[in-house]
Amino acid sequence: MPAPSEKSDDSKGSGHTIKKNAEALVVANKETGLEVNADKTKYVVMSRDQNAGRSHNIKTDNISFERVEEFIYLGTNLTDQNSIQ
Repeated sequence: MPAPSEKSDDSKGSGHTIKKNAEALVVANKETGLEVNADKTKYVVMSRDQNAGRSHNIKTDNISFERVEEFIYLGTNLTDQNSIQ
């Protein structure tokens, strides 16, 4: 078992990992000359945990990413509670 100092980002909660991923997305896009369209970029946290539905946005580099409770992917409605409708 890893020592406490060796824990992965997941041990700090999904919000920390999501923020790091958003920051990496912005940096990678800048390096390639692309720009993230914050109006079209949203994210969902899928979990069976009933508390996972708390809504908040992630802000990085003056760009705010909206957290949504559901989205449509290939014609299928996916929700933050791992429900497929």
